[in-house]
Amino acid sequence: LRLTLVAVWTFIWLVQGCGPGPRYGTRPRPRKLTAMRLKQFFPNLSENNLGASGRAEGKIARNSERFNELVSNYNPDIVFKDEENTGADRFMTKRCKECLNRLAIAVMNQWPGIRLRVTEAWDEDGNHPPGSLHYEGRAVDITTSDRRPEKYGLLAQLAVEAGFDWVHYESKHRVHCSVKADHSLAVEKGGCFPGWARVTVAGGMQKSLSSLTPGDRVMALSGTGQVVYSQVLLFLHRDQQSWSAFLSLETEHGHRLALTPNHLVFLDPHCRQENSKYQPQFASRVRQGDCVLIHTAEQQVHASQIISVSLTESVGVYAPLTDAGTLFVDGVLASSYALVEDHRLAHWAFGPLRLLFSFKFFLKIVSALHHFASPLSANCCTLLMPLSILLHPACASHPKI
Repeated sequence: LRLTLVAVWTFIWLVQGCGPGPRYGTRPRPRKLTAMRLKQFFPNLSENNLGASGRAEGKIARNSERFNELVSNYNPDIVFKDEENTGADRFMTKRCKECLNRLAIAVMNQWPGIRLRVTEAWDEDGNHPPGSLHYEGRAVDITTSDRRPEKYGLLAQLAVEAGFDWVHYESKHRVHCSVKADHSLAVEKGGCFPGWARVTVAGGMQKSLSSLTPGDRVMALSGTGQVVYSQVLLFLHRDQQSWSAFLSLETEHGHRLALTPNHLVFLDPHCRQENSKYQPQFASRVRQGDCVLIHTAEQQVHASQIISVSLTESVGVYAPLTDAGTLFVDGVLASSYALVEDHRLAHWAFGPLRLLFSFKFFLKIVSALHHFASPLSANCCTLLMPLSILLHPACASHPKI
């Protein structure tokens, strides 16, 4: 009977809330968009930095093999200027096209009847400075179809929301946007932590991510806001050799969290004490003065203000997935997820995987019954029927079933 209750509790626990913030069944509050200022760029790094769109890889010509990497964009909700009359403005990388199409929807939602307008995309005529990402189809210059400059600040912020890796409100006449190369590590693998980052495992010991293994239990935050030790199910990415750029967030209490710009971290600009006020956002959105959640030696959680944000490069990238969907890395609460700025959605998407692991756990319990004394084994198999029959042949062949 106890084993049955444990099994039932396990399945119920797997579908509970997924970390701090709004619970299931509540409508997420829309973020208030703040228009970017003229000449402002986001993130606050140079375009060719690894934390933004990354280094240029060389021009793409129509007669080169790399031209096949570009795709055409015939989205009717986008106006292409195409002043060269060659269709060049419709060519771009797959990632650029995806971001542009998302932005087109956002523009129509923001200003009904107005469409997104592309004035420049892939350039084959040499009209940009050397190293420009326009030569690789990774950059676009945009306006709105009504060409109203007063809208461009908000248009730039919408471009950030649409997923462009670097956005520059360049002038009163246009907004410049660019993306990482389709094959870059950040695009292919998502967000990560460096291998030297440390987590607290069950028992209170510290362990580096490079030495962490599936099955370890690490300190995390449950859906009810309690500090727990959550099992590492697997690694979403684990590469000892890859170099990557990490944002380094230093807090007033001496914590330093390093993670890739598109990894989710729980933030609150108002530094409130309630866990539920901390919303999962891309690390690239972090600003000095924002607050994160840290844990104390007494396994309590409280706010800590970020006093500096810097960029560092390191070898080794690791992304452990925990059962709770969260984990404390170097004492700071972070999500297991990246790329999609919705922690709840990502946690829900991995629900079947957690369910699979719960079945494996249940199978181990049933398997252990076979090694107990015969009377105890018979009673337990009877109680767990019919699930035990499905999971373990020893119970199915038991004489009392």
